Amino acid sequence: MIAPLLPDWPAPPRVRALVTTRAGGVSAGHYASLNLATHVGDDPAAVAANRHRLLATCALPAAPRWLNQVHGTAVIEAAASGLEMPTADGAFTTQRGVVCAVLTADCLPILLCDRAGTTVAAVHAGWRGLAAGVIAAALTQLPPAADLLGWVGPGIGPQHYQVGAELRAQFLALDPAHAAAFSQRAGAWYADLAQLAVRQLEQAGVGGVYSSGLCTYANPTDFFSFRRDPVCGRIASLIWIA
Repeated sequence: MIAPLLPDWPAPPRVRALVTTRAGGVSAGHYASLNLATHVGDDPAAVAANRHRLLATCALPAAPRWLNQVHGTAVIEAAASGLEMPTADGAFTTQRGVVCAVLTADCLPILLCDRAGTTVAAVHAGWRGLAAGVIAAALTQLPPAADLLGWVGPGIGPQHYQVGAELRAQFLALDPAHAAAFSQRAGAWYADLAQLAVRQLEQAGVGGVYSSGLCTYANPTDFFSFRRDPVCGRIASLIWIA
């Protein structure tokens, strides 16, 4: 049975959001069981069935506007593109009933809305997107940052995300305060992606920033993790205006 997670943030009642877990679908093997991605090698019929279950079980107002995510900074208006799956790493809308969606398996899903509930957005943010400015790109499409709320969803946690010194240097060149998001153990660097995202949201002036604190790598029952299992499915983070 699909039992989605609900973000813990003070979004207005008309803003609806959820994050799926890997439970409740029909996919098998590495993709068991609620894989919602078509690009990871799963049986297309199983993915289609999983997406149908998501639509029906979670009472979505419409099918999610899926994206072809490429770890970039493009953020599009979800209802504007005529493409079935436009290439972008974020989507926003001001229209009721349009479901913005991103797929993840260690990268961060970031959900955004304004306090009045007139605009919502979903952003896919791995280290490449965070370094390239995907958060800033999304904010340019939304109401003033002080009026916004942001929620950082499940992603790989700092105990498991080993990175190279060059990645740390890249983030410190962007903002020396990013140093707080890196720790060293046994000569290796580890990154806290959620802390990097929270820092960027706060520095951009987002009025309220919240985080799930959930690690995809450490929780194989609920989440897919590409770093833990290179062949795996994807969870979805969805947001819409009711």
